[in-house]
Formats: sequence, C-alpha cells, structure tokens
Amino acid sequence: MSKLFKKKEKKQRSFLSSFSICFLVVILAAILTWIIPAGNYQTLEYDAGADQFIVSSADYDEEAGTGEQKTYPATQEVLDQFGITAGLDSFKDGSITKPMSIPGTYEKVEAHHQGLAEFLASPVQGTADGFDIIFFIFMLGGTIGIINYIGAFNAGIGALARACKGREQIILVVVTLLIAFMGTIEGFCEETIALYPVLVPVFLAAGYDAITAVGAIYMGSTIGCMFGTINPFSVGIASYAAGTTMNAGIGFRLIGLVIGCAITVIYLMRYANKIKKNPELSLVADQKEQIAAKFSAVDLDNIPEFTARRKICLILFIVTFGVMIWGIMVPGWWFEELSELFIVSGVVIGIVGGIGEKALVREFVNGAADLVGVALILGVARAVTILLDNGNISGSILEGLSGAVSGLPPAVFLILLMLVYVVLGFFINSSSGLAVLSIPIMAPLADVVGIPRELIVSAYVYGLGIITFVTPTGIIMPSLEVVDTTFDRWLKLAMPLVGILTVFGAIMLVLQLAFS
Repeated sequence: MSKLFKKKEKKQRSFLSSFSICFLVVILAAILTWIIPAGNYQTLEYDAGADQFIVSSADYDEEAGTGEQKTYPATQEVLDQFGITAGLDSFKDGSITKPMSIPGTYEKVEAHHQGLAEFLASPVQGTADGFDIIFFIFMLGGTIGIINYIGAFNAGIGALARACKGREQIILVVVTLLIAFMGTIEGFCEETIALYPVLVPVFLAAGYDAITAVGAIYMGSTIGCMFGTINPFSVGIASYAAGTTMNAGIGFRLIGLVIGCAITVIYLMRYANKIKKNPELSLVADQKEQIAAKFSAVDLDNIPEFTARRKICLILFIVTFGVMIWGIMVPGWWFEELSELFIVSGVVIGIVGGIGEKALVREFVNGAADLVGVALILGVARAVTILLDNGNISGSILEGLSGAVSGLPPAVFLILLMLVYVVLGFFINSSSGLAVLSIPIMAPLADVVGIPRELIVSAYVYGLGIITFVTPTGIIMPSLEVVDTTFDRWLKLAMPLVGILTVFGAIMLVLQLAFS
C-alpha cells in the first residue's frame, strides 16, 4: 500500500523553492534594519494577574537593560490618558492580549542592526515561537499516515469521485465556500494546512490539478478573512483598538464577502474547467506524475474495496475535523488542544483499523516526518517579523506610512490606507499582531480626515487580505510545500485575482464612505 506522502527523487525546478524564497525575504528584512532609521512607539499591555496596565518606553529592552516600564491601575481613565480608544473590557476579557502601540509616542531609538548572527538565529527563534503550530502539523501528519496505511483514503476518495462524476464542480464550490465561511467568522488560516492531504487527492480524482485544490482551500480562506464579519482575531481586535464595535461596518463587509466569494469561485471554476478539458494547460502539468505519486492518486478502475472497517476509519477521521471546527468556534481551542485531538484520533483510528502497535507507531512517526519541511517553513516565515522587531524598525515603517496618508481627501486616504496595509501585511502577516501595532496609530487619522473609524478597520482587513493571497511570510509557502509545487506557479494563478480584488476592495471602501 503506497503512502500519501512518498519520498521523491530530486528533480529540476524552474523556480526557487519555498525555503529559498522565504530566506530571501528574511535577508531583505535584515538589510532593511541597516537602511531604515530605528524607532518605536511606547506600548501598553494588560497584566491580568496583577490587574494593572504596564506601559513600556519606546526604547525598552529587557535583555539589554534599556528603557523603563511603569505600572498603572487598570481603569478606563488610564486608557483615556494615553489616547487608547479600546474599551477596558476588551483588555479584561482577553480580547486584546498583545502590547498595543500608544498613539503620538513615536521616537527614534538606538539602532539594532541585524547582522549575520541575528539573521541565522531568526529562523530558530521563529520556529520556537511557532512550535505550537509546528507540533500540530506533526500530529496531523501522523494521523494521516495511519489512515492512509489502512487504505481508507484511496477507497473513500474513489467512491466519492465516482459519485460526483459529471458534477465535479460541486466539490470546488462547496470546499471554497465552506472555508470562506470559516475564514470570515474565526480567521481559519493556519488550520487549513490540515486540509491539503485530505482534499488534494479528492480534486485529483475529480479530474482537476493540485493547484486547483490549493486555490479552493487557500483562496477560500483568504477571501473569508479579507471580508471578515465577526473574526475576533482581525475585525474584533482592530475594532476594539479603533474604539468602535464589530457591528460597525459589518453590513458592507458582508456584502463584500458575498460578492468576493462569487468572484473567487467563478475565477477558480474558469481555470478548473479549462484544465479539465485540456490537462496540458495546467500550471503544474509537468509535475502531474510526481504529484499523483505523492498523493496516491486514485485509479477509478482499480480502487481498494471500501470495506466496513475502512468506512468507519474514514468517518472517524471526518468527525475529527468536525470536532476541530467545534473546538475552535465554541470553547476556543488553540493548537495545543488541536494537537491533543489528532493524537487521540490517530490512536483510535489505528485500533479500529486493526493495525498492531508497532505498525501504528511506525506509520504515525513516518506520517509526521513527511511534514517536516512544511513545519520548518513556518519558522522561517516568522523570522521576518522577529528581525523587524529586534531591529527596531517596525515602528518606523508604520510611522512613515501613516504620515504619508494623513491629510488627504477621504476617498483617496482610504484607498491609500488599504495599500499601506498591503505593504505592512507583506512583512507582518499576522492579523492580531498588525492590528495592535497599527490601528491605535491609524484610527486617530480618521478623526483628522473626518470619517467614521470603522472605515479604518475595513481598509485594514481589505489590505491585509489582498497581500495574504501572495505574501511569502504567510501560509501560502507551507501550503505549496505540502503540494510540492513552486511559488511562481501560484503567482500565475493568483495575481489576476489579486488585481481584481484590489479594485473591488477600493470600490467597497468608497461605497462605505458614501453611505456613512
């Protein structure tokens, strides 16, 4: 029985690997610390244990022993004193947990140029910071290794492909819309890594190529996040930081979500139908055999028997994903709990599948090992933010960009602000991190221009969503590593859609301004 992930012979690539691209961006971040003047904002964070606010000076560095921290009582009056428009409740209920920039406090600080030593250390630090996600990926891979060893994947996918024969578009539409729904309500992004090993074989069996599967999963997630409605990690934190509510502007974001999903689905269907009619037009046509071998493409004329035991194993695997979604949405599970879920799931599926203890452990370890490359890319991508922060230039970039858009006519201001977030999102592709860093600085600009603050939130989520489609510092690089294809092929598929959605985002901002 072949594995879902097989080791491959070395092959010639026409473009840089995911690792190389990520390292180039990390090098760029290190170089920028030598070019951009160092500067920071003072920050305010809530200490729940002591029920107090901690305000750090712009030059505070605990390891270097520079700067200072002061404590203040956790009151609304203190927030008002520092010009923080977020309500006290948003700190105390855990909605805002990261240090928040204090508007009007930017100052130049001592430069911390990031040299060779810092460059080499940053991926290690990034991997350590993202270990919760990385361990989750390993546990996912282990569970997949077990269920594939049992043969449930091939049997189930073959049965599904036969059932949907002639109606394959249903798979594409349903997958894209379901993931977009998860994206708009809770920022379903890193978690999508779990879906590729499951859904790519389904798309291949349906006659599509692997990059269509990436499009349905990643574009679905990103369009949902771009038009976030009640996503607490982007819209929620940004709204609190701006001193408004998630309900403000939700109607326009909901309209944008519906139209954006329609645009995305139609765009994907045009490509999918084209390559289904002529597989030679596929962006990964030259990788067809390699990808088919990696994902154990199903021969519909010779599929394994879909026995009762295999059905039960596959049902248990699907139930695991249902529990994962419930855990994220209801009790608020994070990657620690999700890892525990897949450990339990893998063991239970192995027992039900009737494989022995040695085979269970062997296949779990082998399945985890097959995703090492995917996990490590996450650490490398996180190195960019680490270098910018350690180099003390994140605040300088924000200060420069915020100054560039202030004092403009409202419509021009909003469109340029969206593009500012495209630039910021390239380096800081974390919705919560970018929100607490930038929104307290950008929100007061709305008062100067004379527009409602919820428009700042919309410009933020639109701009971050646009760049998330293609930034190497996001989840697209690990996603492509799972599928074993290159970034240039993804850009050929995604860039026309990015252009369309950039224009659409600008139109939605102008319309929201007109009706505000």
